[in-house]
Amino acid sequence: MVVQELNHLTDATISHQRVQVKSSATMHSPFLNNFNNPVLWEDYPDVDVIRVGDVFYYSSSTFAFSPGAPVLKSYDLVYWSPVTHSVPTLNFGSKYNLNSATDRAYVKGIWASTLQYRKSNDMFYWMGCVESSKTFVWIASNTGAARNNGEVANWNWTAQGTLPRCYYDCGLLIDDDDTMYIAYGNSKIMVAQLSADGTKEVKSQQVFAAQDNSYIEGSRMYKIKGDYYIFVTKPASAEWVLKSKSPWGPFESRILVDSIAGPIPNAGFAHQGGVVDTKDGKWYYVGFMDAYPGGRIPVVAPLTWSSDGWPQLVKDGNSWGKSYPMPVETTKKVPPVVGTDNFEGAVLSPEWEWNHNPDNSKWKLVGGSGGLLLQTATVTNDLFTARNTLTHRIIGPKSSGTFRIDISQMKDGDRAGTVLFRDVAAYIGIHKEGSSSKLVMVNNLNLDSNWKTVSTGTVAATGPTLPSGTTDLWLRIQADITPAFSGTNAQRTATFWYSTDGSKYTQLGPAFTLTKTWQFFTGYRYGVFNHATKSLGGEIRVKSFTMQPQ
Repeated sequence: MVVQELNHLTDATISHQRVQVKSSATMHSPFLNNFNNPVLWEDYPDVDVIRVGDVFYYSSSTFAFSPGAPVLKSYDLVYWSPVTHSVPTLNFGSKYNLNSATDRAYVKGIWASTLQYRKSNDMFYWMGCVESSKTFVWIASNTGAARNNGEVANWNWTAQGTLPRCYYDCGLLIDDDDTMYIAYGNSKIMVAQLSADGTKEVKSQQVFAAQDNSYIEGSRMYKIKGDYYIFVTKPASAEWVLKSKSPWGPFESRILVDSIAGPIPNAGFAHQGGVVDTKDGKWYYVGFMDAYPGGRIPVVAPLTWSSDGWPQLVKDGNSWGKSYPMPVETTKKVPPVVGTDNFEGAVLSPEWEWNHNPDNSKWKLVGGSGGLLLQTATVTNDLFTARNTLTHRIIGPKSSGTFRIDISQMKDGDRAGTVLFRDVAAYIGIHKEGSSSKLVMVNNLNLDSNWKTVSTGTVAATGPTLPSGTTDLWLRIQADITPAFSGTNAQRTATFWYSTDGSKYTQLGPAFTLTKTWQFFTGYRYGVFNHATKSLGGEIRVKSFTMQPQ
């Protein structure tokens, strides 16, 4: 491991403080000759990547997690850090508020969506089809990106409306004359022209279907040197390129990659991405690899262009390169994705996402060193039904996530702790019983294939009785999310630890086996929760969260 340099971006409005930690990636220096894939070992699938001036922006899927559609920022296509969410509140229906065990939205919500910037009005557009029904439109206006060489002074996202058609797996293009086109569909690829404000459809028609009836999706649309391109994926193995002189076709097709071996073993093939250029005219393809149990992680490779205008991936032999030359040499940096968050600002850092829309009356940032106050928001014995579980993506391949929690204000029947969250989950935490604080490790929290709860968990281990008056408790999960998605029967596990002084940690319970299935789509996340089983009124205070590579 090498030490990653400390990098602070001071912003009093963001609850975000990172300290120096170790990183399994290359050192965060702008003048290294090479970078390593994956460029970010976190779950950021369904890539849409753009460049505005000196800044690259990357949009991703979030399903039912809220806020949705994270946007990451980079100056070099290698080091990324989240900066905002395009969908601050999932305005897709009541189920996204996690109302009950039967009124919730697991694996629904934001799938492959699109992000673009329009220089003429200094506006970012996000569009995404939800539940194969309507396409939702959110905009960020007056961002300052046009006058600040891509730097956004203010992310002010507002709901712009909906389009009545589902633009499935869509890719937005803003043409040279400001006309908006959107490519979408599965199997049959369509193109629609939108109204000037992006809220109405002017025209739509089919532009491509594979002769062999292959299922293709994940459209990304571009205009490059006068030609129109649509990149589409053949799940989950190949990327095709469609090319035409007109946005309406006819489109020719060629294969960019097909079942290409990735840069790390036991993961899926790189696919479903987008292309972007640097200011000096170099082109790159940014895709992702299925890398369960951790999710889907981004990889980058250079592109060259044939004399007749077709992109070609730069490979290492017949494989995706483990290492390539740095795309951009720059002294500009983004914050590292590891370190400590002390919850000191006025808003949560954009690293965080709630499990469904939160009940905003039941949490707040106290300010100063007061941390994050989580009051019980739901009376239930089912963690999957409890509101206001706050989650954080896991950094791979191995890491730890440690929450420091003040448990002194929990009430009888409350349950709080640190969870390894997915459809097969486990946690370490406190079950409050009368005046007793019972330290437990719980596993066997399971959803079925329809995302209904089939098990609310089993107490696998009980710790020592905590002394009366215990306030702070440090709860840690150590997780190994090294890919085991394909080609191996190896198990990946996590262990659960506690400390009463923040120094000496003791493991509680057995190692927990992580599921490697893909159907839930998102990878495992670290999370913190607090819910009641008897009555509302209790609370915990989350004082810090630290994530470190192991």
